[in-house]
Amino acid sequence: MSYQLELRHLHYFKAVAEELHFRRAAEKLFISQPGLSRQIKQMENLLEVELFSRNKRKVQLTPAGHYLKKETDFIFNHLKQTQQHIKKLDKGEEGELTIGFVGSAMQTIIPKLLVTMNTHFPNTHMNFEEISNLKQVEAIQSNALDLGFVRLDQVPNDIQIKTVFNDTFSVVLPQKHFLTHDNFKSMKQLEEENFILFSKDYSPLYYQKIMSIFEDQGFEPNISHRSVHAQTIFTLVENGLGIAVVPTSLQKGFNLKVKFLEIPNIRQQAVLSIIWNKKNRNPVLHNILKTQFLSLF
Repeated sequence: MSYQLELRHLHYFKAVAEELHFRRAAEKLFISQPGLSRQIKQMENLLEVELFSRNKRKVQLTPAGHYLKKETDFIFNHLKQTQQHIKKLDKGEEGELTIGFVGSAMQTIIPKLLVTMNTHFPNTHMNFEEISNLKQVEAIQSNALDLGFVRLDQVPNDIQIKTVFNDTFSVVLPQKHFLTHDNFKSMKQLEEENFILFSKDYSPLYYQKIMSIFEDQGFEPNISHRSVHAQTIFTLVENGLGIAVVPTSLQKGFNLKVKFLEIPNIRQQAVLSIIWNKKNRNPVLHNILKTQFLSLF
């Protein structure tokens, strides 16, 4: 009988922590439920802590369980990266970067990044994933992403951040809306409109920045719809279901019957930042950061 913590214990724990249901986790692992329960109990005995609180209705992670889940995600992501790098060394391949981005970065930064990387790092393979701000921060912390492009001003202390683009904000209106570049003076002119905004869950800090625009103008917006996709927001505007406030750069790349009017005389800017984990061990990332890569933005 084993009296030490093994990788299989973490594998079993990860499945239960993700499912929060022993039967579903057992099915996912192709083992019996009693066998899985014994493995988790053995793990708790070895660690001398309770990882799950259980009753007839539900299974929940304890504080110790929440911490272990975060660390387990990091361990398995690191193991995956190690396996990938070993294969690359064996095959003589160069390296790989996994890059996250919010949708608006595709209109401004990502094309420039591709040109820059192809010029300065032609043997680096890049994987791109469109992910929300918060999910990017979590993925950077667990090393599932190497770099991220986010609409954030602040991040946790273990993450490095650099502003790469300061954008203005614009209102998005149906093409036949009465406001034009000539007569648009203030957001107060839109006080009675219905607004379609990015979902608060997509990025609470970004949402707060948008709301601060309205606060500075002295009114609370009537929010009729929310979405995490710019295409959806613009389609709703096109069909007369409301108006939107978005970074001005989002006007590139969409072919819809809407118009963008830059909001005058506001203090808010749509900041786009690049983030990475200070402790990320990906040698490709380290090689890039040692060069003048970041000064290219």
